[in-house]
Amino acid sequence: MWVTLTQIFPYAIAYTIPMLVTSLGGLYSERSGVTNIGLEGLMLVGYFASAITIKLTEATLGINALPVGILVGVVAGAIFSLLHAFASINLRADQIISGTAINMLAGALTVYLARTISGSGNVRIFMGIIRKNIPFLANIPILGPLFFSQTYWTTWLCLLIWALSWVLLYKTSFGLRLRACGEHPSAVASAGINVRLMRYFGVVMSGALAGLGGSVILVTYSGEFNGTVAGLGFLSLAALIFGQWKPLGILGATFFFGIATTIANVSQVIPSLNVIPPVVFKVFPYIATLVALVAFSKKSAAPKAVGDPF
Repeated sequence: MWVTLTQIFPYAIAYTIPMLVTSLGGLYSERSGVTNIGLEGLMLVGYFASAITIKLTEATLGINALPVGILVGVVAGAIFSLLHAFASINLRADQIISGTAINMLAGALTVYLARTISGSGNVRIFMGIIRKNIPFLANIPILGPLFFSQTYWTTWLCLLIWALSWVLLYKTSFGLRLRACGEHPSAVASAGINVRLMRYFGVVMSGALAGLGGSVILVTYSGEFNGTVAGLGFLSLAALIFGQWKPLGILGATFFFGIATTIANVSQVIPSLNVIPPVVFKVFPYIATLVALVAFSKKSAAPKAVGDPF
């Protein structure tokens, strides 16, 4: 059992990290007061942009093409999110419809561009991040094999972003203002703070971090753009709700979903689990989210003004 756990745990982390950073992006947007269900589409944009960049530069830049591709994916996600920001903030459009449009547009546009540029809907890269052990830490009993063995450097980058985001949102005056824009925007505006600008920041951050999530999928376990992120954007949104719009809650929810997704993928090769249909594990995170919504509906920590135009 221990051998099986140490084998699947790195894969669980690999699934968790893209969801974590994407859900964190959704946190910025919704804490500023803008509902963003377009995380799936924003992930897809970053996924595609990274794939094209790495494919075109890996022959000349070598291994340096990977961080360049990731950076382009982050920028592409941020730029694409401006569509949602403009529609939601300037045009005061329905934010659910705008987010849905982002998902539909991203899916169609990226596949079209992939076929136009590469001749097919898939964009394969020939290199990815090599998993490595963390010196010394990998030798720690129990924790070492689970957390510090065969890890990607993007895992630690995303965890650093999570920690810095917690500090920014809860330990700085800027974070207080951003969260206030999602709670009482009129009061914030009366204090002389530009609510629209703060909300633009939240939405653009959601695009940048969702783009990073898509890029991480590419350079870790995927290796090619295939026109879909397999619903991880929607699962990230579910983790945001399940985690009660709090960084620590999001960390726990995405890890839970990552474990469930990994078990679903490997259940058929684990004797003790192959008697259960894989679909049970795949739908379990969503069912758990629905149960949590019902259980905590009266104590929801959602920002009070989220989704309300200003």
